[in-house]
Amino acid sequence: MSSTIETPLLPYPITICGLSELCEHGEAGFTHVVSILDPVWPDPQEFGGWGAHRRVLWRFDDVVRVANGYQAPARSDVQAILALGAELKGQAAARVLIHCHAGVSRSTATAVILMAQQNPGREAGIFAELRRIRPRSWPNALMLKLADDMLRRDGALMVELYRHQRRIADAYPEFAELLSRFGRAHEIAALNRAR
Repeated sequence: MSSTIETPLLPYPITICGLSELCEHGEAGFTHVVSILDPVWPDPQEFGGWGAHRRVLWRFDDVVRVANGYQAPARSDVQAILALGAELKGQAAARVLIHCHAGVSRSTATAVILMAQQNPGREAGIFAELRRIRPRSWPNALMLKLADDMLRRDGALMVELYRHQRRIADAYPEFAELLSRFGRAHEIAALNRAR
């Protein structure tokens, strides 16, 4: 299975991964690397051996509610993602790697935002592509809510996010259970109430 988006949704390919997968991508020739890390997480050492690339580093926690002790994704973080998307729009030769801690939530939300920015009205196709390359993905809902507002999608991104979450929870119940134990129980409970 490929971890790279290579469809007409974007003019450049995106690879999504977690920290443990970075060692697999050092020879891939990425032109851009997006690192999304917890505020206190040390910077990965892997990039020192990679070829020339532009790297952006964003630091915020993988939370979907503002809570004491955590730095939630903010409007400024989503604005930075959209600014990167605008910069990359005409760069067909770009190769982009997006990673967060596990390659499940913040990185997949970033990829969805970049695809949504270029493809209004294609939200279902965007999530279908995400499921193809990261079957166990659970994009950060707060990031997507902010993007939905900023891109004026009138809830379309959120509707497709909830459909995506339902599909993932049904296909991978053990993954949904793991998410429940690590701070996302309210999201799983909401899906169960919506049945």
